[in-house]
Amino acid sequence: MSTSLDDLRTGLEELRRANLEALAKARSVDEVEQTRIATLGRARGGLNDYKAHITALPPADRPAFGALFNTVKQELEQAIASRHAELSASAPAPAAVDLSMPARRQWRGARHPVTIVLAEIEAIFRDLGFTVATGPEAEHEWYNFGALNFPPDHPAMDMHDTLYLERGGLLRTHTSPVQIRTLQSYPPPIRIIAPGNVFRRDFFDASHAPMFAQIEGMAVDEGVSFVDLKATLANFANRFFGETKTRFRPSFFPFTEPSAEMDVACRICNGTGCATCKQTGWVEILGCGMMHPSVLEAAGLDAQRYTGWAFGMGPGRMALQRFGIPDIRIEYDSDISFLEQFAQ
Repeated sequence: MSTSLDDLRTGLEELRRANLEALAKARSVDEVEQTRIATLGRARGGLNDYKAHITALPPADRPAFGALFNTVKQELEQAIASRHAELSASAPAPAAVDLSMPARRQWRGARHPVTIVLAEIEAIFRDLGFTVATGPEAEHEWYNFGALNFPPDHPAMDMHDTLYLERGGLLRTHTSPVQIRTLQSYPPPIRIIAPGNVFRRDFFDASHAPMFAQIEGMAVDEGVSFVDLKATLANFANRFFGETKTRFRPSFFPFTEPSAEMDVACRICNGTGCATCKQTGWVEILGCGMMHPSVLEAAGLDAQRYTGWAFGMGPGRMALQRFGIPDIRIEYDSDISFLEQFAQ
């Protein structure tokens, strides 16, 4: 751009004329805004280009050009404001608000059904004199298997059942290691429950998942018997489900002897048979039994003096029965419409 006074005057007049024509042709507020930015903004080709050349003029020419510059700038500013107001006034009015329309739906937060069940189970056992104990999810093989009387060739120790870590570690397959750690840390009498997540190489189906919550319990003292175990768990089932039928079936676990599984009448089908109860009318809610003497001895207790019982249950399955949920996979979907049903 030439810096002579005549050339700058000519360029400034041309800029004024071109922008006034652009404003006259503008058909929307957005087009006016684009013209304003191109003319008054800092982009090249606007008024700022001419302002920068004022200092390059001879001192005698600067006042005349400065006056012309200010006149053109004010004229363009007024023209832009006028055209903006004109187009804004002619723009179609926004649609009227229909106050009779329903408001947008507000999604309510809620506790997950498994969280609700865990809290209820903990509350019931606290009333029965149990305390809550926790332990690590990444465990040593000895705590997860060895101390619990698992033989070295037990199927649960296979790679297809357990998720192993480096240097002999693994993701715990149950919360039973918490029992061993507690027995090593505190003398009897002990009554604890141990909630937490556990991990197994399972496939998803209506009642199984590869990662799920579990809660185990243990009572150790002198003279503890299977009668105490059965009475405590029957009391729990009736408080948790309401009055319900229960049954104990003989079973086997390496860490208990004798062992049993406890069933309650299926609340999905009311005992008539469905996919959840596998057409039996009964749903297993926990495994239990008297603690094997080898487990007590592994924890450093005198098995001739002390006896104990233990149980383990899955709150996910308990939630199926508690709320009538037909498939455990629903608990993992994070479906807001499902979770909203539990909002209070």
